[in-house]
Amino acid sequence: MDYTIYIKPELLILIPALCFFTEIVKSSFKLDHHRIPLIIGIASIFLSSVWVLAESDITHYRDVLMAVFIAIVQGLLCAGAAVYFYQVYKQSRKSSGGGGSDGSGDGEAKREMVGRD
Repeated sequence: MDYTIYIKPELLILIPALCFFTEIVKSSFKLDHHRIPLIIGIASIFLSSVWVLAESDITHYRDVLMAVFIAIVQGLLCAGAAVYFYQVYKQSRKSSGGGGSDGSGDGEAKREMVGRD
């Protein structure tokens, strides 16, 4: 499948960068894991908007609206791909016995079970 019909080739570098950013966010901050895709999405939209605004020749308000639309769509597509590939990577490490990203394996599930007592 040719992904460049969906995501601009110049923005494909955001996918591994966002995966790396996910690791940094997970290891640096004590956040609820459900918020991480939202943070990745916001960062991706921001970075995509920087690229779109740098590459666009904005002369009319319609150009501004189109640039905003393209930045949001490209940002969401890159964020979705990054979250997907990060989950595939994490699951492949877990199935091969490598544990989670912190090496704890099922430690999170065990903490949830202990907290219910």
